[in-house]
Formats: sequence, C-alpha cells, structure tokens
Amino acid sequence: MFENLSDRLGGVFDRLTKQGALSEDDVTAAMREVRVALLEADVSLPVARGFVKSVTAKATGSAVTKSVTPGQQVVKIVHDELIKVLQGEDAPEALRIDNPPAPILMVGLQGSGKTTTTAKLAKRLKDREKKRVLMASLDTNRPAAMEQLAILGQQIGVDTLPIVPGESAVQIAKRAKQQASLGGYDVYMLDTAGRLHIDQVLMDEVQAVRDIATPRETLLVVDGLTGQDAVNVATEFDGKVGVSGVVLTRMDGDGRGGAALSMRAVTGKPIRFVGLGEKMDALEGFDAQRIAGRILGMGDIVALVEKAQEVLEVEQAERMMKRFQKGLFNMNDLKGQLEQMQKMGGMQSIMGMMPGMQKMAKQAEAAGMDDGAIRRQIALINSMTKKERANPAILQASRKKRIAAGAGMEVQELNRLLKMQKQMADTMKKLGKGGMLKQAMRAMTGKGGGLPDMENMDPTKMAEATKMLQDPKGLGGDLSKAGLPGGLSGMFGKK
Repeated sequence: MFENLSDRLGGVFDRLTKQGALSEDDVTAAMREVRVALLEADVSLPVARGFVKSVTAKATGSAVTKSVTPGQQVVKIVHDELIKVLQGEDAPEALRIDNPPAPILMVGLQGSGKTTTTAKLAKRLKDREKKRVLMASLDTNRPAAMEQLAILGQQIGVDTLPIVPGESAVQIAKRAKQQASLGGYDVYMLDTAGRLHIDQVLMDEVQAVRDIATPRETLLVVDGLTGQDAVNVATEFDGKVGVSGVVLTRMDGDGRGGAALSMRAVTGKPIRFVGLGEKMDALEGFDAQRIAGRILGMGDIVALVEKAQEVLEVEQAERMMKRFQKGLFNMNDLKGQLEQMQKMGGMQSIMGMMPGMQKMAKQAEAAGMDDGAIRRQIALINSMTKKERANPAILQASRKKRIAAGAGMEVQELNRLLKMQKQMADTMKKLGKGGMLKQAMRAMTGKGGGLPDMENMDPTKMAEATKMLQDPKGLGGDLSKAGLPGGLSGMFGKK
C-alpha cells in the first residue's frame, strides 16, 4: 500500500533534509515533485492541488526556512497535512453498535470483496469487542453467495441466518432483524447484493433494505485497486443510499493508493477499515496518523506492537525475558523467535513497520534476504537433537555434517546459524543489563512501558531516533551494513 508514493516522497525529502539551509525556491521545487508524485499515485487533481498549496504556504514561512532543521520541519508539516487529508477535521469515531441488536448494512459493487469483508468485520467484532454477531446474506442473484457467507461463518465461529430458498432481499432483512432480536445478538450484519455497475435496480433494492433495517452503520466496500473510480462509486452510493463509512479492500496489492488519499476529501466520508489480504484477520482499522507515518517512511510502531500482542503469550514472554537477561539464548529460544517473526508477517513486514527501516527492507529483499531463509533456519534447528538445541557449543564437525544433511543444506549455512545464535545471545545480555529489553517486553505484552508519540515528536528527535536505528552502536553492529539488528544479518547468507 502506497509503496510507490512512499518511494517518491522519500527521495524528495532525503534531498531536503541533506541540504541544511532551505530557501523558498527549494521548498517550491520540492513541492512540485510532491504534486507529481501524488498525481502519479492516482490522487485526484483538486486534492493534490489543495494539499501542495497548504504545505507550501506553511513550509515557506520564516519559522521553517530559518530553523535549525528546516528539512525535518517540512517533513513534519507534510506529515500533519497528510493526516488532515486522510482524516478530515474531526477525529475518527467508533462504530455505532451501542444499541443491540445494532444493524450494519454492507453495500457495494459486485467483486469488491463485500462478502469476505462482512465476515472479517464480524470476526473483528467477536474477537476484539466480544460482541455476539449474526450475519445474513441478501444476495439472491449471485450463485452460491449465501453458501459462501455460511461457510465463512463456520470458519470464524459466527452465526449466519439460515437460508430459505425463494425469499427476496427485503424478506431476508425482516427475518434477520427478528432473529437478531429474539436471539439476543449485539450486532446483525446484512450483506447486500451488488452489480457490476451502479444501476437503478441495485439502488432500489438497497434502499428498500435500508428502510427495513434502519442501520446504525452503512459501510460501503470498494476495491482500492480501482483508483479514482472508487471515489466516484462512494459519491454515488452516498447520494442515493447514505453511507456512514468506507472500507477499502485489496490495499495490500500493487495499486497506487490514491483512492485512500482522495476518499475523505472528495466524499466527506471516513475510511473505517482497510482490507490487507485474504485471511480472515486481514482487516485493519484505518488510522490516519499511522498511515501517514507509513507513507513518509516513519514506520508504524503501533501496528508492530499490536501484531506482537496477538502472537505473544504474556507468561511465555516473561519467561523469555528472564532467560535473555541472564544471557541464556539457545537454539530453542532462537526457533521460538523465528516462529514469532513468521506469525507477525515475516521479516519484510516487521522491518516495514519500523521507523527508518523501510528502505533497508527493500535492500534486504534485493540482496536475497527473504523469509524463505527463516524457514531454512527452522529446518536446521529441527534437524538437531534436544541436547544439541539446548547446548549448541557441543556441535563438532561430525554433528554439523549430520544436521546439515538432515535439513538438506550445507554446513556453511549451519555455521552462519550458530554465529547468529551467539551474536543474539550477546545482544540480549547487553539489552538486559541496560533495562531496554524489559521496557520493550512490557510494551509488546501491553503491560506499560510506553511507546514514542510519533504525532507530537519533535522532527529533530525523530531524525535522531531514525539515525540510531540505522546505527545502534554496541547492539550488534551497523544495520546499514549488516542489514538487521543483533546478529540477525547472519540469518540471510547466500543461498
């Protein structure tokens, strides 16, 4: 999502921050490049013009051009303006599902991912907000649409309305409303039919269902890959049905992402969620501050911590922390760390969320540092005996040959793994002595420790934090050369 835009803006701001003093002409020239980058990312022309005009007015003031770090000040202004474009003037509101059974109407064109998104949102409400959810398919036109929702309901553990052949969409909506009231459900979700294009038949049906259900939320699902047409669809639906929020799907694809930047400004409707894959948990709440951070290469620490909290068990994390503080880090510990990284989306995903690391993630990928290497390292560890995992120091030449052969690899790869394990043990010990490890674990497990306030961080401090990440002396070497912290560079040898 926004990968090309992020690359283009990153290049512009790199030049600005390296220049030192900035003139108004420097800022104006940079803003011309920003405007081109926005248009190439499929942002609508009025939005791009307004954005550049606002940023230029603020960035050419004497407070910026005469400041100690003018380049960083410009980045901060762009960051704040991006948040304003993505979010609008008002802070985002939570879904209005406070009056059970609260109806949520899902609308959109056929092929936008409406049925899958309905199931994803139902799972999110069930898991995160502990709501009892009932799903009902009103799509009587598309073959097997109702069966698809029923299968998804079984997968995620959410009830679906029993299918009664021959019923109209309005009749199904009435039955869903009655069932939700009698069954004690907190929320019931109505997955309406779509068309390949907007027509009067579609709108009449959706309006009739809306009048029956009187939904608390009407969420429009649009395909993020359709670019500015997604904005046009949102405008049409809002004018004829009334939309309270938008869900953009397929935002993990190679689309240019301009629809997200244009949506709020053009339609006035907030983006509530974004779909980032086919899995049932691949639905994220849309947070303008975090998205702006990703676009500008500031990472998304909050998303990283949320992912860690989903896969880390608190008791297990505390046991690990106690071992690491003592410098105890054997092959079992390393295997656990590698498996956690896989659950969190792999190395590229994790690095992409860390401030200042997005460029390195691409460099790592180009150098062959892919997540397949993690699987190879786990295979090597699985090829060891329990005794060897617990005490890697006993591994001599004959044992190494047996382990490498068992995993179908060369002894050199095993040697790299052993070197990495030793480096990581040393790094964990250093972090433990300084108290940094304990603070990080607390943040990851939701027990306090605090995260940096990216929105209000001073631009100079932001630059310093990024520089430290790229050159953390004493914590395993220079990332710009090694690629990864604390000895992890050893994970990715030549294939």
